[in-house]
Amino acid sequence: MKIVIADDSLVFREKIKDLVMLNKKVTIVDEARNGIEAIQLVHEKEPDLLILDIQMPEMNGIKVLEALKKNKHKTKICVFTNYPYPQYQKRCIQEGADYFFDKNIDFQEVKNLIVQLAQKRSG
Repeated sequence: MKIVIADDSLVFREKIKDLVMLNKKVTIVDEARNGIEAIQLVHEKEPDLLILDIQMPEMNGIKVLEALKKNKHKTKICVFTNYPYPQYQKRCIQEGADYFFDKNIDFQEVKNLIVQLAQKRSG
């Protein structure tokens, strides 16, 4: 399973890589530091999963979702944010996010999701 991580925080991107490092079925194919890079990488790399932050420079995560929805991309999208407010969750799901998690408490849930998706993909 191929993953792209889109987050302006290097520390966060490293944490995600540490989460999946031991899973042989998962590859981090690239990283985006902003929303524009995220869209470009989804088009170029065609990942199975995009892990997307909401607050990023150049273009925020909600705008990324809108752009990807217009292009009818098949990539699953996991919004992983420090802004887990209900209004953001609702908007993200409306714009095409498949999953929505809180960075402060949901690292294990995201790891479990990645494992599940990787097993389905190879199963």
